Amino acid sequence: MILPIIMAGGSGTRLWPLSRGNYPKQFLKLHGNNTMLQSTLLRLDGLSHSPAMLICNEEHRFIAAEQIRQLNVKHSGIFLEPVGRNTAPAIALAAFKAIENAQDPLLLVLAADHVIENKDAFQESIIKAKSLAEQGKLVTFGIVGNTPETGYGYIKRGSEVQNGFVVDSFVEKPDLETAMSYVSSGDYYWNSGMFLFKASRYLEELKAFRPDIYKACEKAVQVQNNDMDFIRVDKEAFEACPDESVDYAVMEHTKDAVVVPMDANWNDVGGFSALWEVSEQDADGNAFIGDVKSVDTKNTLIFGEDKLITTVGVENLVIVNTKDAVLVAHKDESQKVKQIVNQLKADDRSEVTFHREVYRPWGKYDSVDNGERFQVKRITVKPGAKLSVQMHHHRAEHWVVVSGTAKVQIDDTEQFVTENESVYIPITAVHALENPGKVDLELIEVQSGSYLGEDDIVRFEDRYGRVKG
Repeated sequence: MILPIIMAGGSGTRLWPLSRGNYPKQFLKLHGNNTMLQSTLLRLDGLSHSPAMLICNEEHRFIAAEQIRQLNVKHSGIFLEPVGRNTAPAIALAAFKAIENAQDPLLLVLAADHVIENKDAFQESIIKAKSLAEQGKLVTFGIVGNTPETGYGYIKRGSEVQNGFVVDSFVEKPDLETAMSYVSSGDYYWNSGMFLFKASRYLEELKAFRPDIYKACEKAVQVQNNDMDFIRVDKEAFEACPDESVDYAVMEHTKDAVVVPMDANWNDVGGFSALWEVSEQDADGNAFIGDVKSVDTKNTLIFGEDKLITTVGVENLVIVNTKDAVLVAHKDESQKVKQIVNQLKADDRSEVTFHREVYRPWGKYDSVDNGERFQVKRITVKPGAKLSVQMHHHRAEHWVVVSGTAKVQIDDTEQFVTENESVYIPITAVHALENPGKVDLELIEVQSGSYLGEDDIVRFEDRYGRVKG
């Protein structure tokens, strides 16, 4: 049986400001009506497989769980990496977990942030690769490309085998002239970063070529803590694991690597030029998402989040507007957005990590205004959800209910607050907010005090495991 392993641990800096540290591109709706993670899961529909296992980091766990819940699909658990250690250790965790119950499934390793427009061709390649993987081969999928892309690594094929080819070599990202020669030869594929192999075979090869990674991951999974849908491993053991990709750790060394071609309109959406390519375009080559009006504009990507964007007489631009940042770049130079991100990191700017609108397991909040001693948030609490029982040392809060009904705890008293009513929470008061209703609770929170940081929260009880033991 095939067990899909969905890798959802990336940070997505090349699509800033759409993608941020706490909300990277795999959780965004960049192509179609679903997020990229959701599209990855839906792409498996019709393929005979076990419920997928997700691997992501601790900070993204509730976003991932909520997006899976929205699809109403079963899963085999959400593995939480204590720290990022690249793909080789992440796959090892999944492999060890998969064989715990004396099973040895085929692991279908997929990235959560790729666009694949031809679902049938995608599944056809997997079916072709299945017999090879069952024979003990380590299968990678090579994308059939007809353009000389310099942003991808390549796989050179060797002799033909059943439904595929022996891997001759893995090649780093080439310059344009070299990429042109690869395409014209017909012997090279783009490296998709997708794999199919037995869990046991992967661990055997990892143990042979990188015993340090194998031992660290083996030790990490010996101590597991299951929390709702989440699976945690030993943090100290995993932190000691080297950082390495599956290509470098295993695929470039094994004698059993084979490549199965895939021609499925694949794109890793590694930057804004790639996002423009996969987006629906008008007759002038423009891709507009949001409220956009343009005159004499060509070959331009515009992504508007919350306000009208207008352009006159421009071409080959990327324009991205979010609630707290604007990016304007030449489309051919858009890969350099990583340099902007590095500048923001050096300045310790919060925009690197957070959007103005922040998602939490109970809902979300939008910081609509702030000043020296105040901050205003719009808070949305999902039906049945409850914020932690908490206290602040440096701020008081006013809550004004806009819609729905709030159940409010302040020290030893509880009360219901409904639309157009408000309540005051003094500094150091132990308090909690809950939505007992069937519809979203919307309220405006006005914070005032000498310090308004998110780290001024002392939690006493929490449904989502955020109270430190």
